[in-house]
Amino acid sequence: MRITEFLHVSLLVADLDASRCFYEGVLELAPSPKRPDMAFDGVWYEIGAQQIHLIALPNPDPVTGRPEHGGRDRHIALGVLDMEQVKSALDRSDIPYTLSRSGRPALFCRDPDGNALELVGVM
Repeated sequence: MRITEFLHVSLLVADLDASRCFYEGVLELAPSPKRPDMAFDGVWYEIGAQQIHLIALPNPDPVTGRPEHGGRDRHIALGVLDMEQVKSALDRSDIPYTLSRSGRPALFCRDPDGNALELVGVM
């Protein structure tokens, strides 16, 4: 067997509208028209050749008691061109974040359901 590519990550969300406000309003992602009709609500976002799938279903994992620093929790990492713009968007929306402890140009935040995201400055 040889795995050839990473296709998507799925995140469970309790309140799809609140999640869309975060992913579309704060992170400025656009919904993908490629999502087929499914038995549950959700939305897909395309990032290059990969996707984030938000799935509106009950989350079996606890959303409280998780590490404050998302780097010590399961998370997805997304490349960004302008870290200052990311910080400003998070600050405007009162979304807390922590900076990478390795000194890299990266920060960690959480979506409304506690899913951790790492936003990494890339050139």
